[in-house]
Amino acid sequence: MSVLVTGGAGYIGSHMVQALVEAGESVVVIDNLSTGFSQFLPQGVPLFIGDAGDENLVEGVIAAHGVESVIHFAGSVVVPESMRDPLAYYRNNTMTTRSLLNATVKAGVGRFIFSSTAAVYGNPDQVPVSESAPTRPLSPYGSSKLMAEIMLHDTASAHGMNYVALRYFNVAGADPQARMGLATVGATHLLKIAVEAATGQRAKIDVFGTDYPTPDGSCIRDFIHVTDLAQAHRAALSYLRGGGASITLNCGYGRGYSVLETIEAVRKVSGRNFAVQYGPRRPGDIMTMIADTSRMRSTLDWTPQYDDLETIARHALAWEEKLFRERHGELQQAVSA
Repeated sequence: MSVLVTGGAGYIGSHMVQALVEAGESVVVIDNLSTGFSQFLPQGVPLFIGDAGDENLVEGVIAAHGVESVIHFAGSVVVPESMRDPLAYYRNNTMTTRSLLNATVKAGVGRFIFSSTAAVYGNPDQVPVSESAPTRPLSPYGSSKLMAEIMLHDTASAHGMNYVALRYFNVAGADPQARMGLATVGATHLLKIAVEAATGQRAKIDVFGTDYPTPDGSCIRDFIHVTDLAQAHRAALSYLRGGGASITLNCGYGRGYSVLETIEAVRKVSGRNFAVQYGPRRPGDIMTMIADTSRMRSTLDWTPQYDDLETIARHALAWEEKLFRERHGELQQAVSA
């Protein structure tokens, strides 16, 4: 019996696959490699290059590999991009999930773990925000994920499927052994941009909004290390295998750091200064987002290992330096050839 990971060659997905393999699980991956990298997959893990919304592909993979659980990461995740091209997000996130669920139901798979987002809350009335808070997304990204959650709930109710929907807060960092990390060119994650600036790949980092009613005027985020996030998914899988009922869980640490504090953490661990440019607020951005994690901590057998901003920044920096060396080396070889 196997676990199917959609988007398993991507940033979070590759950490998930690594965690599953290390736990002795049989894993199979579907990824179209639009933002993923096949080299990040552990040796021997079957990769099917295609779309998670291709029902024939999904049904074939489930049948061929005896898939008993699905962990769904595949999707688009950039808030500003979703504001510019909302229909792409409703296609990639909502419609793809609908097709994947249809294939999963037809194949008789009874467990589903969904990669959702805190963006479904919009600007919460109070923080930390609990799972029972109103869902008022400010972006098509958040809306597309909320629609997928609704479909998942209704599908599970109708077909006897059990699921865990994990609402991520801000995922950051990289594998502590620097085997994988965020490698997408043009990524918009704050820590990714900061470590690119620290390694000289960016001339500056832009801060959007310094007039928010927060201690330093910048937005506040709840960061979670990508390795801890992967382990939360493993715990969710164990929960479902143990007969756990369908549930939606916040996935963060329950503490907030401002954009400016995050930049300072990268400056500290890198020992390098870099330029910061301040600009106006950006449409779709949420002011303060901190998770109430009490439900997740009481439901799942999960204890975070990397709940420290400087540790997260250090791992992100080590990965970025490795990535820069590899790409610089490839460039040098190409020039010399």
